[in-house]
Amino acid sequence: MRIAFDIDDTLIIPSVATGLEKNIPNYETISIYRWFKSQGHYMIIWSGSGVKWAKQWSSQLGLSPDEIRVKQKSNDVDLTFDDCDIDLGKVNIKVKRINNSISRKEWNKIKID
Repeated sequence: MRIAFDIDDTLIIPSVATGLEKNIPNYETISIYRWFKSQGHYMIIWSGSGVKWAKQWSSQLGLSPDEIRVKQKSNDVDLTFDDCDIDLGKVNIKVKRINNSISRKEWNKIKID
């Protein structure tokens, strides 16, 4: 199975949501990623912020995806994990977003890490 995980608000919790100076790992979602990886699934990490952002966080989180790409609708992705209501894969799982009432607009412009 091909499984894709988003970065922002899925694999990491942005600093703007926590009030901390740095973005922090979302360990609950990372454990799900690692379980699927341990079962031999083809793992994709993607981000709407681009490949460079996804590569940076994949490395910092110690994840070893089979592929890194820009987040977009793809017929070859069986399962997606994201914090938004999306239709990017065959089955889409929405994960809980921390402090959803806080705007990410400015944070998305500067991507503090």
